[in-house]
Amino acid sequence: MTLIQASFLFLAALSSGVLNSVAGGGGLIVFPALLITGMSPVVANATSTVAALPGLIASVKAYQADLQDSRRLCVVFSSVSLVGGIIGALLVLWISGEILKELVPYLLLLATLLFTFSDSLLSWLSTVLPKADQNSRSSPHTSSLVLFFVAIYGGFYGLGISFLLLAVLRLLGLEQIHQINGLKVLLMSCNTIAATITFIPVGVINWNQAFFIMLGSTIGGYVGAYYARKLNPQLVKYLIVVTGFGMTSYFFIHT
Repeated sequence: MTLIQASFLFLAALSSGVLNSVAGGGGLIVFPALLITGMSPVVANATSTVAALPGLIASVKAYQADLQDSRRLCVVFSSVSLVGGIIGALLVLWISGEILKELVPYLLLLATLLFTFSDSLLSWLSTVLPKADQNSRSSPHTSSLVLFFVAIYGGFYGLGISFLLLAVLRLLGLEQIHQINGLKVLLMSCNTIAATITFIPVGVINWNQAFFIMLGSTIGGYVGAYYARKLNPQLVKYLIVVTGFGMTSYFFIHT
């Protein structure tokens, strides 16, 4: 890795951390940035997954108190996320690198669309889906089945999974925002841990790049959180949307 590549990844991760702390969607910058440096899609996927883990674990710690009343859901959903994450990561390793390269523009497009229309999607779901009783027997089982497929997607690619998880938790009928966010981050962490455990033995993680991304995103996240009240989240969201569609167009043209 050259000095220019290291600087480029650090700046991309720094921007990603700032965006994540304000409006989310920072992954739409990191994954394409790794590809632009010449990394293969499989290695870029695995590296960006591992690099996101420290921040997720820190977030889970912050939401620990909000999850005390959801221990049953935490255990059930975490188990499902772990299994689904492993299956998704195995799919990444199973398909050829060329196929994954062909899928990259479409995966980026899906993630960008999920981010762009996340508010409308969640509002629509809240009106269409019936309110569920999270203490009933059938509701967690139904949600676990949906979560299983979401977890497979998370282990396979992961961008946009936070919005899919929010939809699943809405399906369950949860309303406490801190509880919802806490569960979302916990499930993303389990999903990422499962994928990381799968990727490590086969050596598809570039640890040098992962380190620069972790460092940049951590600093960016702190800076973003500090100045979050001074920024307009809607304006930042528009910036992410433009960046996402720009990256998507680039890879549709150059793939």
